[in-house]
Amino acid sequence: MSSARVRTADPSAPPGANTVVVVLAFAGIVVALMQTIVIPLIPQLPRLLNASVSDTAWAITATLLAASVATPTVCRLGDMYGKRRMLLISLALLVVGSVVGALSDSLGPMVVGRVLQGMAAGVIPLGISIMRDELPPERLGSATAVMSASLGVGGALGLPAAALLAEQVDWHMLFWAADGLGAVAAVLVVVLVPESSVRSGGRFDIVGALGLSAALICLLLVISKGSTWGWTSGLTLGLVGAALVVLALWGWWELRTPGPLVDLRVTARRQVLLTNLASAVFGFAMFAMSLVLPQLLQLPSATGYGLGQPMVAVGLVLAPSGLVMMAMAPVSARISRAKGPKTTLIAGALVVAAGYSLNLVLMTEIWHLVLVSSTIGAGIGLAYGAMPSLVMAAVPITETAAANSLNTLMRSIGTSVSSAVAGVVLAQMTTLFGSTALPSQNGFRVVLAVGAGAALTAAAVAALLPRRPADAVTERDTADTPAAVAH
Repeated sequence: MSSARVRTADPSAPPGANTVVVVLAFAGIVVALMQTIVIPLIPQLPRLLNASVSDTAWAITATLLAASVATPTVCRLGDMYGKRRMLLISLALLVVGSVVGALSDSLGPMVVGRVLQGMAAGVIPLGISIMRDELPPERLGSATAVMSASLGVGGALGLPAAALLAEQVDWHMLFWAADGLGAVAAVLVVVLVPESSVRSGGRFDIVGALGLSAALICLLLVISKGSTWGWTSGLTLGLVGAALVVLALWGWWELRTPGPLVDLRVTARRQVLLTNLASAVFGFAMFAMSLVLPQLLQLPSATGYGLGQPMVAVGLVLAPSGLVMMAMAPVSARISRAKGPKTTLIAGALVVAAGYSLNLVLMTEIWHLVLVSSTIGAGIGLAYGAMPSLVMAAVPITETAAANSLNTLMRSIGTSVSSAVAGVVLAQMTTLFGSTALPSQNGFRVVLAVGAGAALTAAAVAALLPRRPADAVTERDTADTPAAVAH
């Protein structure tokens, strides 16, 4: 096996280091906006697109499926052929998808546009990987914390902006605005972000990419549509069986092919495995805030627990959490430098659990929900900053993008499972308001308690991480990584 030559970062920060961080974080926020851009439109989509409620749900589901399928593939290609190149391709897909969405007046084009937007989800793990290649070690922790937090920041800040646009102008402007932001991000990347010279080369694992994509589509369709189809229906059980079979075959292939899409031996290392497991559980914990708080704010005040606020108010209540996430990114980096990212991840999970516990008793005033969302946002900011550091400390530099994409994917799967579980709970625990069945206050409390329990579970998993982080690139790693070259 030929030895690899891996370029290490210059110990002195290049003049444009701060600019690179800002541009990449901006690109991450733009991509994260895609997750919330249609939320204000959900109640109106059947009328706007002349389709049924169940059919318009594909405007959300299609984006989730596309992101899950594209992220590991795009990031592996980034490791092999250039991270900046794949970053620009991802942003181009976002721009094209936004144009298609802006020009759509029916369900078909809308779903196509949302699929293309979802395929840009690899921007955040790619950005983190570029930072690892380009920044000096002393800057990397804070930079990756900011980049990782951009996922939550974009989601939190996008909701009020999207709600305001949806109320004040034609809904197509949401997609034109996304198109403009995506174009600006792409131009900034072209002008200000260098192409990394760290590449693994080799042949792309097409079989592995198709296998993982098929398994994820089956799994996520079950999670997203199981409540509609019936959890014990033939279609649901058939997809579960297919996902398990395909995953087993995919694992067999990945362990035997010379250039796998996902190096399962590296993924099975204790630090990587436990970080990904904690990320999935943490992703499960996060969704409760996105589901419970908007409903509490919007339900009629006559219910006794709803606050009767419009969507714009919902966005304004949740927006501070995004600012808190970004503010906590440097704090996360400082704690990780002083105590290690393991401690930071545990602290973040405990803060999220505390936020949900507060929400169990504080849910009757707007300021209660601002406090709760900001507390949870602080925990997310801490935890998100620690996850990339834990992953990158245990994988070769030539596999950074692929490893970060898997961690992002695990968070996404956790969030998707949480959505399904919370949906079942709230569908079963209802109260009659006139002739309409609405989620009950006790139903919300159960979801919040489950979210707090998941956050505590994530902290417990993180506590099992090794005390001393693994070295990122050892001689054995580089020797075993074929065709890692510096161009």
